[in-house]
Amino acid sequence: MGSFSLAIALSASLISATTDSYTAAHKEMTETGRPLVVLVGADWCPACRQMKQSVIPQAKREGVLKDVSFAIVNTDHEPKIARGLMSGGSIPQLIVYHKSADGWKRRQLTGAQSLSTIQSVINEATAATAAANNPAAAKLTSAK
Repeated sequence: MGSFSLAIALSASLISATTDSYTAAHKEMTETGRPLVVLVGADWCPACRQMKQSVIPQAKREGVLKDVSFAIVNTDHEPKIARGLMSGGSIPQLIVYHKSADGWKRRQLTGAQSLSTIQSVINEATAATAAANNPAAAKLTSAK
């Protein structure tokens, strides 16, 4: 079992009734193959609040999140899920799971991030997912 599959299995086993947003995003990712983007943070964390109250809403308004499944996991309210997703103890963590030709990949950004950084990472994830879902088209595009 790959590290992504293990992480998803672990995360799915830890889901509780209070995690509708993560549950819905995970389900959508599983059903559609879309990348999954999860913001893990806490209410008491200034950088987390900046991401949750400023950067993420701006990303939504500008359509940056339109091709991904998105969720927010609060470390204080959903500690088991947060521990299953996080690598390291620093927050906020923006975690991106995406399909690639080699299977599912995980990428993590730690700390407050700019909209342009988030957009770049999401664009890479959606491009890799599109290529993994349609290898013939990816070969034609790269041959141009």
